[in-house]
Amino acid sequence: MLTKKNLGKMFSQFEETWTPKICGQVNDTLIKVAKFEDEFIWHSHAEEDEMFFVVSGRLRMELRDQPSIILNAGEFLVVPKGVEHKPVAETPTEVMLVEPSKTLNTGAETNERTVAGLDII
Repeated sequence: MLTKKNLGKMFSQFEETWTPKICGQVNDTLIKVAKFEDEFIWHSHAEEDEMFFVVSGRLRMELRDQPSIILNAGEFLVVPKGVEHKPVAETPTEVMLVEPSKTLNTGAETNERTVAGLDII
């Protein structure tokens, strides 16, 4: 059965930051929601592009080879595979991510910030 989803309700189901939750799937692509606050780590994805859509708040995407890009609510950015980046949220920020199902939040790095086995909401 088809059911509609509400982003506000999905974000109200969790508090933790930098821990994406799966909220939908289109073929082999996952739609995820996450709350961001402060800085994440520098990382890249060798084989996957990823899309960051800011639902609320403000996100600064730091990039090694060009100036940072600021994203406000309603704006999105596609980070191509292989591009090293670091998301920074100076205020609490809610983000929808669209990326292949095999994508780890820390890219090729596996450390204490890696979230494998994502929750489905």
